[in-house]
Amino acid sequence: MISLDEAVTARLESHGERFEVLVDPDAALAIKRDEFEGDLEDVIAAEDVFEDASRGDRPPENALEEVFGTTDPMEIIPEVIKRGEIQITADQRREMQEQKHKQLVNTIVRNAVNPQQDDTPHPPERIERALEQAGFKVDPMEPVENQVDDALEALRPVIPIRFDEVVMAVQLPADHAGSGQAQVREFGDLQREEWQSDGSWVGVLKFPAGLQNEFYELCNEVSSGEADVRVIKDEDDIGTR
Repeated sequence: MISLDEAVTARLESHGERFEVLVDPDAALAIKRDEFEGDLEDVIAAEDVFEDASRGDRPPENALEEVFGTTDPMEIIPEVIKRGEIQITADQRREMQEQKHKQLVNTIVRNAVNPQQDDTPHPPERIERALEQAGFKVDPMEPVENQVDDALEALRPVIPIRFDEVVMAVQLPADHAGSGQAQVREFGDLQREEWQSDGSWVGVLKFPAGLQNEFYELCNEVSSGEADVRVIKDEDDIGTR
């Protein structure tokens, strides 16, 4: 279950009665769209249906039977969310907007590059400033993934930006290859790997282009700065060396 501070109220009025449940806001939106695949118990603040959640008042059982055909809260809660309205306070809306703004910036930073500077990643501060300059506001009631395209459209007149993937090759020297390759191979989609005759390990990985700096840092960390890392520009150059 989640805490009361994390929950919003979903409210349904029917047959002269009011029914309220306390649920995670993102989960509530997913349930409304028939896109929720998790465990309901993990995203609610109470396994109960209220007439007034703020006071803890409960509706009569005969009203639950009349409207939902059951008194089981776990069957009723999704119905209240689907058929009702999600109620959020101004503070909840502001907090949701801030969280989703951070998620949006993180998504863009992970995936975007600057095509005018040899496809280098954009730092978060630049994305923050550009979104502000573009006047783009995150909708707290929409999933972040549904807003990325609109954000990119707003950003393009402000900064050169493109979503892309990058292919990078790394060679870890023999002294670090054993433990280092296990961490590196999990960073992205491993395209190819090869153990060299000198005991070194070569791996070729594909991942979102905005993560290039993180990849360099990881390779240097696991090899004490001795890794050889390069970007693969030509698909014909993907062969290990």
